[in-house]
Amino acid sequence: MAILINAQAVSAPDDPRVSLLDLLREQLHLTGTKKGCNQGACGACTVLVDGERVLSCLALAVQYDGRQVTTVEGLGAPGDLHPLQAAFVEHDGFQCGYCTPGQICSAIGMAAEARRGVPSHVSPDLEADAVDLTAEEVRERMSGNLCRCGAYNGIVASIQEIFGEAAQ
Repeated sequence: MAILINAQAVSAPDDPRVSLLDLLREQLHLTGTKKGCNQGACGACTVLVDGERVLSCLALAVQYDGRQVTTVEGLGAPGDLHPLQAAFVEHDGFQCGYCTPGQICSAIGMAAEARRGVPSHVSPDLEADAVDLTAEEVRERMSGNLCRCGAYNGIVASIQEIFGEAAQ
């Protein structure tokens, strides 16, 4: 069995009880993905699996055999940041930075959902082909990612710069 993590094939753990989060952090030393609550309530552990956001603390690593997992380390590199990473720097979308990797991965997955027309609780048109990422939409869709520092205004501004109405 192999899981593609940041485009690298990695053997699934022998122990089927190992979470995807623990595989990433403890065995592969990809420490960008954070263990916050370890209960799926804070979003700090969010990664992308085949482009969709997943709470890695709630996922068993063996479930992802043959799938593509992308962590924050797989999005950009020093000197070549992903556009959303650069926007977080520009808009002060972080303070302590603990939640930032999960926020960024979640935002990328969320933007893909909006492009596919997946509605949220605040979407005005439930049958639209795509959803405009207004500030209200972004706040609703990112509500599963908590920031104890309260950097929400910078987070929303960063996401809107890259994926919002002005970026369309």
